Amino acid sequence: MLEVRGLSAAYGRARILFDLDFEAHAGEVAVLLGRNGAGKSTTLKSLIGLVRPQAGEVRFAGRPIQGLPPYQIARLGLGYVPEDRRIFTDLTVAENLEVGRQPPREGAPRWTPQRLYELFPNLGRMQDRLGERMSGGEQQMLTIARTLMGNPRAILLDEPSEGLAPLIVQQMARTIGELKREGLTVLLCEQNLHFARQVADRAYVIEKGHVRRSGSMDEIEEEYRAV
Repeated sequence: MLEVRGLSAAYGRARILFDLDFEAHAGEVAVLLGRNGAGKSTTLKSLIGLVRPQAGEVRFAGRPIQGLPPYQIARLGLGYVPEDRRIFTDLTVAENLEVGRQPPREGAPRWTPQRLYELFPNLGRMQDRLGERMSGGEQQMLTIARTLMGNPRAILLDEPSEGLAPLIVQQMARTIGELKREGLTVLLCEQNLHFARQVADRAYVIEKGHVRRSGSMDEIEEEYRAV
């Protein structure tokens, strides 16, 4: 579903990513593991078009997408949930969902507000609440739900567990598991190894803009224990 080869990116003269190779298969959860500043968020921004790659190829569902503007990439069915959430705080939960609505697309789960309220029961109980009156965990759920309203074939999640209470983190893990069961491809950035272990099929360890290790979560954990 998502294939990246030789991806390099920079901010001005500061090169951040160096020839990254990784992939995420259809219906799979893949994770980019690494510390703050490793280049994980820049990687997702490069995939969705917010950062223009210097080199390399990004293929989504077999189609090259590097160099396309973000709105065109989104219309192809690649969703993006940023780390800083960016909900519309002066709109209600229901109105935020409407902002993200796109027509159903072939090969992707079809989401409606009702289905999303079943996936996120907390949101279902606060459909008329303004975004500014929601907790951080509730805002994170709303950001994911709003992205799903675009009926994506794959979704990019930037640090979905960061800053959340342990109970909300567990809810987030269950949600990602449900998205996988729906057939959605998920690529997430994460530094919480325990959270990644619960959700990911495949992992890539990024250090200083390089992919240093890759494999299943069991293989990655075995390497860490051996160090």
